[in-house]
Amino acid sequence: MKLLICIVNDFYTNEVEKQMRHKGYQMTELASSGGFLKKGNTTFLFGIDNQKIDALKQDLKEVCISYEKKKRKQAVTSNRFTSFVLAAEDAMLFSRVSNQKQE
Repeated sequence: MKLLICIVNDFYTNEVEKQMRHKGYQMTELASSGGFLKKGNTTFLFGIDNQKIDALKQDLKEVCISYEKKKRKQAVTSNRFTSFVLAAEDAMLFSRVSNQKQE
C-alpha cells in the first residue's frame, strides 16, 4: 500500500477531482496554501495498491493534458502537479464505533 500526495495547481483542481473520481479513484482533497508551487494549489491524498501507482500517476498527467486541450491553453505553470509517494504498509482503517458499551 502506498500514499500518493499530489499537490495540484488550482487551474486543474476541479477537473482532477472530477475525472479521477470518474476513473474510480478514492481520494481526500485538502485545501492548501504556501510557496511550494508559488501559486494556489490543492493537495489530494490517494491510498493506492503498490502495483497501481504508475497507472495513477499516468492518469493524473493525462487528465491535466486533456484539460489544457479542452480549454485551449498551454500548461499554465511549469508544474501541473507535484507528487510524493510514501510507504503506507502500516495504514489502518478505523471503522465507526458501535454504541455498545466496551468493558
